[in-house]
Amino acid sequence: YFLARPVHQPLAELTQVLGLGVDDTVQSTYFQIADDRLKGVLPEEVSETQLKARYGLSPAQLQAVLGRITQEGWIEKKPGYGWAFSTMLTTPDSLLQSYRLRLALEPAALLEPGYRLDPAVLQRCRAAEVHLLEGGIETDTADQMHDRGVLFHESLVAASGNAFFIDTIRRVNRVRRLLSYRSMQNRQRYTAHCHQHLELLALLEQGQHEQAANAMRSHLQATLTNLAQISDLLGRT
Repeated sequence: YFLARPVHQPLAELTQVLGLGVDDTVQSTYFQIADDRLKGVLPEEVSETQLKARYGLSPAQLQAVLGRITQEGWIEKKPGYGWAFSTMLTTPDSLLQSYRLRLALEPAALLEPGYRLDPAVLQRCRAAEVHLLEGGIETDTADQMHDRGVLFHESLVAASGNAFFIDTIRRVNRVRRLLSYRSMQNRQRYTAHCHQHLELLALLEQGQHEQAANAMRSHLQATLTNLAQISDLLGRT
C-alpha cells in the first residue's frame, strides 16, 4: 500500500478504524519496524515495553511480530532483558558484501557435478516470471515479490545438491528480506529481472550450464552496478 500522507495515529487505533484484524496489524507493524530500523529511527537495542508503546500493540501482537523478525534473523533476544537488531544489511557496505557473496556462490552452484533442475520446478519458476510480466509487478504485494525472487534463486542453488551452498543462500536470503522490501519502492527494474530469469531457465533447460553460470554472474553484477540507487533507499550516507 502507498499512503498519500503520513499517519500519526497509534497503530492499534488506526487498525480498528480500518477494520483490520490481528494478522493485518502484525503485518503492518512488521513493515513499519523494518522501515524505522532502516531509517535509523529505532536504536540497535530495544525493549518490549518500548515497542508496545511505540506501535500500540497488545502483548500477543508484539510476540507475533517479534517471532516473525526473529525467524528472519534480523533481531535476537538479549540475555535477560530486551532485544538487539542485527547490523547486517542496514548499511551500503553490508549490502555490497551480501551481493559479492551471492556473486561468488550462485554461478558456482550451477556448475556443480550432477546439477539437475527438476522440470516441475523449472516450470513453476517460469510461470512465476510470466505472471509478473503480465501485470504482477504492479499488483503483487511486497511479500509476494520478495518470495518469488527468493524461490527462484534458492531453487536454482538447491538443484546443485550441495548442502553448503543451499544453507548459505538461505541464510543470506532470510536477512536480505529486510532490505528487499525497502528497495521495492522502485519496481521498474523487475521487468529486466524477469527476462534475465527466463533466460537463465532456458539455458538450464537446454543443459548449457556454463552459459547459465555466466548469465547468473551478469544478472547479479547488474544489481551490484545499481547499488548506489539501492543505498539511497536505505537513507544512509
